[in-house]
Order: sequence, then C-alpha cells, then structure tokens
Amino acid sequence: MMRFTMGRAMLFQILSLLLEVVCGLIGGACLLRCYMQYLSIPMSARSGNPLARFVFVLTDWLVLPLRRVVPSLGPLDTSSLLGAYLMELLQFVVLWTLTEFLAPWGSVFWLALFGLLRLAISALTGLVIVYALMSWIQGQNLLAHVIERLVTPPLTPIRRWLPLMGGFDLSPLVLLLLLQVLAIVLGHVQASVLF
Repeated sequence: MMRFTMGRAMLFQILSLLLEVVCGLIGGACLLRCYMQYLSIPMSARSGNPLARFVFVLTDWLVLPLRRVVPSLGPLDTSSLLGAYLMELLQFVVLWTLTEFLAPWGSVFWLALFGLLRLAISALTGLVIVYALMSWIQGQNLLAHVIERLVTPPLTPIRRWLPLMGGFDLSPLVLLLLLQVLAIVLGHVQASVLF
C-alpha cells in the first residue's frame, strides 16, 4: 500500500511539472504577445522580429479564436491576456481533478489568477536576465533590440533613482530584487486569501 501511494505521489509530481511547463510556456507567450502589442513592438512577418514569430507559433491557435469574441481595450490585447489566464486555469483544473476535489471549486479560479501573476513576474524576471546577459555580449541584433524595448519600461523609473555606478548599470539587479520581493508578497497574499 505504501509503495502505491509513493508511486502515485511521484506520478502527480511529474504530471504537475509537465503541466506547469506546458501551460507556463503557452501562457507566458500569451502574456508576452499582450505586452509586445501594448508597447507597439512590430510583430508582423515583415518586421523580422524572431520573438514575435515564436510567440505567434505558440499562441495563434488560442488567441485568434478568442479575438472573435473578446475585443481589445485600446492597446491592451485582452484576448492574449484571457488566453494566458485560461492556460493557468486549465493547469489548476487538471490538478484539482487529480487531487480528487480536495479544495473548494471556487479556489481554482483564484489559484489561476495568482498563477497568472506569478507567471508575469517570472516572465519579466527571465527577460531582465536575458537583457543583462545580452548587454554584456554587446551584440546588436534585432532580438537584443526587442528585449531591450521590453525591459526598458520597468527599468526607467529605477534608472531615474539609481544613477550609473562606476559605469555599471545596476538597475537590472534592483529590478530583479524587486520582482523577487513582489513574488514573496504575492505568495503571502495568496496564502491569506485561500487558506
């Protein structure tokens, strides 16, 4: 009996990991699509933006049907945002079902919302890390330019407050610390709301 329970727990962990990776990748691409549209970053095939092509491949199947029923709100691509939320919701519905409905049904919607916020924090963290690495290499290509445009809005207020120190821009480090603090706060808010 003990071996069956350990095997079941291991299978649940593996499935949970796979769901997190797949839903996180597609949901993160939806968020990136929404953010690029909000910043008016060229995303057409003629723009040559390799990140946009990747995002389109991952999200067109979900976002394009949603666009038929969900209108954009100005520069905000609500269909991409809804697509990201639906991917998080799918992840938590499957996990809720596998745990044999241990939590109340309504908590799944809240978990998906907190999952979406965590995904946004993780995606921005990843972008800042890639931006910092690319800035050290000093390669001027289209991808580096797109990533710079994506991280500039959150870095700008920090750069106003924190000048260069000995020629080094520490604003990405400060932003990474702020994102980690935000993730910790979000975790505590989630725990207080759901438990």
